[in-house]
Amino acid sequence: MTAAARTLAATVAAHRFGLGEADTAALAPDAAGWLRAQIGPADAPLGEALPDFAQALRVQATARRLREPEAERALRQQVLADQQSRLLTALRTRRPFAERLQLFWCNHFTVSLAKGAAQGLVGAFEREAIRPHIAGRFADLLAAAVTHPTMLRYLDNQGSAGPQSAIVQRVRRRGERSGQAPRLTGLNENLAREVLELHTLGVARSGDMAGADATYGPMGGYGQADVTAFAAVLTGWRGPVIDGDAASAPGTRFDADWHQPGDKVVLGRRHAEGPQALRAVLDDLARHPATARHIALKLARHLVADQPPPALVARLAQRFTDSDGDLPAVYAALIDSPEAWAAPPQKLKSPEEFLLSAGRLLTLDERAARRLAEAGAPALNAMGQRLQAAPSPAGWPDRADEWLGPEALWQRVAWSRRWAERAGAAVDARALAAASLGPWLGDTARQQIARAADGQQALALLWLAPEFQRR
Repeated sequence: MTAAARTLAATVAAHRFGLGEADTAALAPDAAGWLRAQIGPADAPLGEALPDFAQALRVQATARRLREPEAERALRQQVLADQQSRLLTALRTRRPFAERLQLFWCNHFTVSLAKGAAQGLVGAFEREAIRPHIAGRFADLLAAAVTHPTMLRYLDNQGSAGPQSAIVQRVRRRGERSGQAPRLTGLNENLAREVLELHTLGVARSGDMAGADATYGPMGGYGQADVTAFAAVLTGWRGPVIDGDAASAPGTRFDADWHQPGDKVVLGRRHAEGPQALRAVLDDLARHPATARHIALKLARHLVADQPPPALVARLAQRFTDSDGDLPAVYAALIDSPEAWAAPPQKLKSPEEFLLSAGRLLTLDERAARRLAEAGAPALNAMGQRLQAAPSPAGWPDRADEWLGPEALWQRVAWSRRWAERAGAAVDARALAAASLGPWLGDTARQQIARAADGQQALALLWLAPEFQRR
């Protein structure tokens, strides 16, 4: 590999695979090796007062029960601590590829504080279900995400009961005696549907996956009967319940009284009633060819291009299948793929990616990184990406046209100007642009930065350059 090729590879590794680096020269000798060395569980999150799920749920329950300013303030502080930890960890990590992967999986397995049931719980989900499992088997990551009590609450499995379950029968009899309609009505299919459609098999009929069957191979392959049967398998899987100051067991549990009795048939395979059926179904889904294609397409779309090369998607899907869903093997296949290293940059950064990469260019110390993290959530909200609050279980979009609204782009300009005024005087943006973007930096951007009136304007122009806005 020539020196120019190594320099280009270092730029791609730093910005497309990573989260942005101020100087890519250290990566040039072996950019691919730098990425491979980062494959593993995500870093322990930075921050203070980060609760586990049980602690987070107690704060949420207290705020809902008391409706007092102090309790509600505690819940808001918990949300802020989670958001700041997420940004601070990404700003300071020395393993940005691993951090990008955990951000990818957090979006794939979205739980959102936009829904009241998940307020204050999203950070615990990311720390407990996603971070430890991003470099294991997909089946284990899937099981950790689906059975985490935050996911069970977010997608309404907490109150899902089999129509013939013991709890529904008791409630029904009680309602008949009192003459009142029972409040517990039975099966909720939300979690089952989203696991099939979003987390595993995918769909190929509309929206983000339009045309996927023709271009990348068939996905989906399930029907309404599978959704209903899978929802029945999921009945009984519940998180802790807090009643006043008393709480049930702190983690996920299987409550047989809520479980639908009898066998269930999901994707043609029969499962006996009981807790063992859930892992069996999840393992089947993890090994399904449609899941391999769905995950391969999403990874390639996130890291390479909005419409990634079909050959790349097929290669990743084959590695996923051959390795039984071993995620490090899939990541390695991506690193080894020439399509992933193609220039120029293809992907438009989301607001969160933009803020993180801009901050990482400044090589902030811990104190400065904390200040940026503390101000990050309001800034991202203004840019159109409320942190940890995706608008639906589908997560945030991963295509450029979703982030190109004029107001959102203007907010990027406003943020760049504001933060450049704080940091620009201490930064040589001209040198930084060359050291960070290397061969990606075009003549137009280089000239604009060089002709800037002062350091603040030069830094803002660097952040707003098309070469920096994309990766």
